[in-house]
Amino acid sequence: MNFVAFKMLTGDRGKYIGMIFGLTIASFLIIQQLSIFCGLMSRTFGFLTDTSQPDIWVMDEKVQFVDDIKPLQDTQLLRVRGIEGVAWAIPMYKGQIKARLADGTFQNCNVIGLDDASLIGGPPVMIADSAGVVGRLEDLRRADAVIVDDDGAKDKLAKVTVDANGKETKTPLRVGDMLELNDKRAIVAGLCRVTPTFQSQPVIYTTYSRAMSFAPRERKLLSFVLVKAQPGVDVAALCDRIHSETGLKAISGDGFKEMTVIYFMKYTGIPINFGISVVLGFIVGTAIAGLLFYQFTQDNIRHFGALKAMGTADFQLLKMILLQSSFVGLIGYGLGAGGAALMGLVAGSSALAFWMPWWVLAGGGVAIAMIVLMSSVVSIAKVIRLEPAIVFKG
Repeated sequence: MNFVAFKMLTGDRGKYIGMIFGLTIASFLIIQQLSIFCGLMSRTFGFLTDTSQPDIWVMDEKVQFVDDIKPLQDTQLLRVRGIEGVAWAIPMYKGQIKARLADGTFQNCNVIGLDDASLIGGPPVMIADSAGVVGRLEDLRRADAVIVDDDGAKDKLAKVTVDANGKETKTPLRVGDMLELNDKRAIVAGLCRVTPTFQSQPVIYTTYSRAMSFAPRERKLLSFVLVKAQPGVDVAALCDRIHSETGLKAISGDGFKEMTVIYFMKYTGIPINFGISVVLGFIVGTAIAGLLFYQFTQDNIRHFGALKAMGTADFQLLKMILLQSSFVGLIGYGLGAGGAALMGLVAGSSALAFWMPWWVLAGGGVAIAMIVLMSSVVSIAKVIRLEPAIVFKG
């Protein structure tokens, strides 16, 4: 009976290909949009992903996400260091400072100030510039030294030259080039690769003391206190102790990521926009596959009637319909997921945010299974109510 079901399914090539096409489009849209959504959400905490050394982030009580900087007094660092269970606590500056480029234009940059002694929280990967020179994190201790992320050095911070025809050419920053940060000289000591962030602005690393000189003068400039718990100390308990003794918010790295994602989910329109796209993909898939599968059943109604007349049980006919719909669903899901994965592979070298975790594939599979089931319901009901005598009618 399974062979008969496949022969019926592939007998009408047009409807067979049409059902696969509809499910492929639905699968592609659902998985692709969910993957872009996950990619955008992962970028909201990209800076936290690169700064994995501390166990706890200490900040102002009103901070809502990683870029919501509310500076602290420098004395808070000493208070945190004095709390039982803290192995070390270091300062970090994070803020936006305008960089003046060689052609006189300005570009907002995320400036990260690292602890002068330890340089904890520095860029995860150092890379070579266009001349093949690889800087070191320790080079930040040189006078006026900064480290620039590779994407910013190639694009927004690149040196622009204009030829006689008015054509612009961008030359990436190299080790030894100079920038101006808040009218202060900054010398590029190296290039790095960082996790893309939601704002997609150039990232510049320097020492904490030098960041203080770059930043506009304010009474408070300490952005975060990074804390490492002593061996054997429970991180959650230490967070509670820091909060009770200082009044500051203390949260683990994973907790800070979760807090950032929840903020963007709650206060931005990103989930709604991508949710609409996913729902539209689901509706399109259901409409196309359901209509074509119903027409396929209608065209083959005499064959089902003949099978019932020969004594085939309704349960066996039900299995045949589910086998047919599951087969086209599996092919459509595979083609759609493969197309989305291929798009993500191609987009890996572009600015498009794309991240496809396993549960996105699982969610896409569940959605396609629901489409297949809903498409089969009408056909199943029609076949179950079918009178075998129809095969004998003219």
